[in-house]
Parts: sequence; C-alpha cells; structure tokens
Amino acid sequence: MSATTPETQKLSYEQYVLFPDDGRRHEIIDGVHFVNPAPGTQHQSVSKHLQYQLYTKIELAGLGLFFSAPVDVQLSDNDIVQPDLVVVLNKKTKGITPSKIDVAPDLLVEILSPSTAGYDNSVKKQLYERSGVTEYWVVDPFEQKIDQWVLAENKYVLQPAAIRIRLSILPEITIDTDKIC
Repeated sequence: MSATTPETQKLSYEQYVLFPDDGRRHEIIDGVHFVNPAPGTQHQSVSKHLQYQLYTKIELAGLGLFFSAPVDVQLSDNDIVQPDLVVVLNKKTKGITPSKIDVAPDLLVEILSPSTAGYDNSVKKQLYERSGVTEYWVVDPFEQKIDQWVLAENKYVLQPAAIRIRLSILPEITIDTDKIC
C-alpha cells in the first residue's frame, strides 16, 4: 500500500474516476490516494466463502443488497474506498447509484492481505467508524479469525470471538466462520 498524493491536495471523486484501470485497488481516504495490489488467491478463497453466505442469507432473502470488490463506496467528498464485501440493507438502497454506493453501508468487510493488514485495522477502521458504518469485519485468513466491530455511540466495540457470528445489523442471521477461513 502506498500513499501517492501530497497531503496538501485533497482528491475527490472527480479525480478518482480518472485513475487507470490497471488491476490495482485505488482508494482515496481523507483526500489522499492509496494503491494496493490485486488480492492473492488465499484472499480470494476466503472472500468467495464469505460472499456465498452473505449473499444467500441477505440478498436472496430480500433483506438488502450485497456487493463484492471492486465496487466504489463514497463515504464523503474525499473518501472513496473499495471494500472487499459490502452489505446495504433495504432501508438504505436509495443511496446506491449505477456507478457507486453513495451511503454508509450497513456492513463492510475487509479481508487482510500482508500488504493491507495495518491499513485495514487502522486507517480504514477509523474512516468507517467516523462515517457511521454500523458493522465492520476484519477477516484474518492467516490467524483464521474475524474481528467483528459494531458501532455503539459513534465508537466501534469489538464483539467476542465466536464460531458463528451473529450480525448486529440482522440479529436473526449468523455466519459460520469455520466455513470461511
């Protein structure tokens, strides 16, 4: 991961759409351009297993919409990210446009890669927290665990680790973690 923009110039969505389609993940956080390599095969495998559960239990059940990377999520004028997985429940789907998600999603998931672990656990977590993303998961395929952060009084609270994660946004839904990592 590398920041490529001087801190004095804050980039916005207008500049973001001009970035090359080069197979790398481009994001803007607080107006700064970050670039990450494409995810590796272990990352993709974990993503696939989690996608299946979220898609079948949320979108196919008619509770909301599910998206996987690459999809643009604009959290502010100077914050455009491409989370690995995104859930937007029905009450917020009006914030989805043909080109991007223009609303704070209900659930964002980042799957750690060696080059993104610190970034996902700090910069992105802070951004998602201040943007009002209700639930944020950090999936660590190396440690075979998922950290579930839930927004409470504008601060993320880490939930106890479990074999089955109960979604705070949809308490009737659980995800089997042993089928993911």
